[in-house]
Amino acid sequence: MKAPFTIFLLLLVHIALGQNRTQRIDSVLRALHAGHRFNGNVLVAEKGKVIYSQSFGYANEETKEKLQEGSVFELASCSKQFTAMAIMILREQKKLALDDELKTYLPELAGYPGVTIRHLLNHTSGLPDYIKLMDGVFEKSTIATNRDVVALLSKHQPKALFEPNTKYAYSNTGYALLASVIEKTSGLTYAKYLQKNIFSPLKMRNTFVYTRRLTPKTIAHYAFGYVPDSSNTYVLPDKLKATNRVVWLDGIVGDGTVNSTVQDLLKWDRALYGKKLLAPPAMREVFQAATLNDQSKTSYGFGWQLADHPDFGKLVAHGGSWPGYKTFIDRHTTHDKTVIILQNHGDVSSPYAAIRAILYNQPLPLPKAVTGGSGSK
Repeated sequence: MKAPFTIFLLLLVHIALGQNRTQRIDSVLRALHAGHRFNGNVLVAEKGKVIYSQSFGYANEETKEKLQEGSVFELASCSKQFTAMAIMILREQKKLALDDELKTYLPELAGYPGVTIRHLLNHTSGLPDYIKLMDGVFEKSTIATNRDVVALLSKHQPKALFEPNTKYAYSNTGYALLASVIEKTSGLTYAKYLQKNIFSPLKMRNTFVYTRRLTPKTIAHYAFGYVPDSSNTYVLPDKLKATNRVVWLDGIVGDGTVNSTVQDLLKWDRALYGKKLLAPPAMREVFQAATLNDQSKTSYGFGWQLADHPDFGKLVAHGGSWPGYKTFIDRHTTHDKTVIILQNHGDVSSPYAAIRAILYNQPLPLPKAVTGGSGSK
């Protein structure tokens, strides 16, 4: 059972003011874990040097295997940054252009004219939500793949939400279709392209695309994701009607399904400051906010949320939420600080705001009430 909210507030308020930053981070996370409000791994680095890394709770509720620094988590929507990078590498390889129309690569979707690769990257395509569509028409006794997404969008042609590049609307559909574009242009599966062009070059040895229900295999130190049932017992989301879409949507890649560790994600963070993956001008483009037709700016680049904070400087971040998992990668590029939070209890909030405050010696923000863990990647 989770600790009552008022008791939990008191736990945080009484964290000793005399502690240094890493001690305060540890105290907050231990208080959260003691109140059943955190289960997962956290790594904090400054200029690439790890100043804090700790694991809290179980990787497997049945066997009681504990989480460790090398535990592998499903990243949910934090996968999108890898999909975007793969597209940018393909552009460097001159296999596509960002302003190419989607129908160039997926002619089945000619019914959505004017949508470009850039719009998919920026969430400005206006394409309808594939999860909502498939919930209504897909045969859930089988496991869907990206081919099913394309086929059902082509067959049913649900109405676009808006004209391309007139609005911003976060879109899992766009990133699933980007994975299909990657496969079409590279001749490789999405998983193999990322492995060859991102994970292997960066020596991210415990990072891979994994569709656990479609192609199950044994992975050492795997962190299974859990949700609470009606009795507040943590169970696999596969077992509950409210969250069992994790089964029949398991084969869809691009908007999710990358799995990794906190250590590997720090390698990824460091590579984003260098030129191993992209030439510097292209890397800068990844972190530029989209410009809409009316010349207004969004707060999203290519696979990253972007912000300027008066105290924290430039923030490049992304979260992920899928039944059983909640993830967050927080990059403070002005001050070169990195916070990586991987949780395998999907029903609780991320503590990133508290960690941000501590890193800059600011007062702790009041914790928010628990949020649901059944979000959409």
